[in-house]
Amino acid sequence: MFSLVKKTKKKSVKKVKQTGKKSIEIVNIVVSAALGKEIPLEKMAATLPNTEYNPEQFPGLVIRIKEPKTSALIFSSGKIVCTGARTIDKVHESIRKIMKSLEKINIKIKEEPEIHIQNIVASGAVGMDLNLNVLAMKLENTEYEPEQFPGLVYKLPEHRATFLLFSNGKIVCTGTKSEEAVHKVLDILIENLKKVR
Repeated sequence: MFSLVKKTKKKSVKKVKQTGKKSIEIVNIVVSAALGKEIPLEKMAATLPNTEYNPEQFPGLVIRIKEPKTSALIFSSGKIVCTGARTIDKVHESIRKIMKSLEKINIKIKEEPEIHIQNIVASGAVGMDLNLNVLAMKLENTEYEPEQFPGLVYKLPEHRATFLLFSNGKIVCTGTKSEEAVHKVLDILIENLKKVR
């Protein structure tokens, strides 16, 4: 029992040491694609599991894929919006699974459609504590209302990126369209934070 407690203590100490580093990882890639065929959504909803279709509320059908864990909105025009994947490979895998599902209702799509990244959501840390009150005053393009939400919104309009910053140094980044862009805007963010510290 005692050795177990000691082990857990060691682990938490290790975690504290790692917070001094910047880190970022992609948590969601939102893409759009066009299948190039009309899709009978009612038939799809009636035949396939893991689908939701309420045309009175919304014109698209939702299909959930277990592996990789993603969801897609499919419209009767054949347009798709896929969300939840963490890598482009997983995006392609999800689209292929949707195409395979469509074969069950006799809709064959010969070629995998061209995928367009709409948004990448990444989360991580800047490796330093942040004084959000100071940042709200000194940085441009910020929104901070701590009574409503504990994070500060910081926009980099020229890079089409938006950050959520928290006082413990944790961040969420949204708006970029490539992994390179995520890393680039993170470096710009850290540079800007260091200037006002």
